[in-house]
Amino acid sequence: MLHKVVRWSDKMRQQHSSRMRSPALAGAALLLVGCSAASAAMVSPADFHQAMSAAMTRMHYAMSTPASADPDREFTAMMIPHHQGAIDMAVLQLRYGKDERLRRLAQGIIVEQQQEIRLMEQIAHELENNQDRPREEAR
Repeated sequence: MLHKVVRWSDKMRQQHSSRMRSPALAGAALLLVGCSAASAAMVSPADFHQAMSAAMTRMHYAMSTPASADPDREFTAMMIPHHQGAIDMAVLQLRYGKDERLRRLAQGIIVEQQQEIRLMEQIAHELENNQDRPREEAR
């Protein structure tokens, strides 16, 4: 597995700075896994397809959760691996893809999905700790 630091341009940093909520997330955006477009040319399309299929299989397996009486917990249990699958696929785009527009999109997907995973994990943790509290009624 090859690793490379992907550096964002000032314009890209400005576009995403409003969504970055911590220095750790900003740093993660600069330390994405990927390969250069020149290296991607040496990789066969079959390698990409195989890696994407593996990412999809992991995501679908992780999303297969037993039915629950709590839609909130079931939602987070399914959406967290769904978002991780999007991250895994975006990393593959960075590793194999050549189109700069899609590479920038993949970088944004990684940052945004990581933020949403952290938020869902926080909410799931709060739900678990407050399970004795009455739930808010839907309006």
